Amino acid sequence: MEMIPVQSSNHVAAGYNEEQAVLRIEFKNGNIYEYYDVPQYIWDEYLAADSKGSYAHKNIYPPNFTQQRIA
Repeated sequence: MEMIPVQSSNHVAAGYNEEQAVLRIEFKNGNIYEYYDVPQYIWDEYLAADSKGSYAHKNIYPPNFTQQRIA
């Protein structure tokens, strides 16, 4: 999955796999999490959000979507 750098106080990069509906976020502490069954519009809104962390807290992190730490 291609990761793109994002402007955020806590996120370093993010990526999205449209076919699998998987969103991946890399955090500044080195952790990488995947979020499953994420619709395309959530990815688009995340990228457009002024605050990536605030958007993720409200719309991506559990209980919104299932997550798994992958690194």
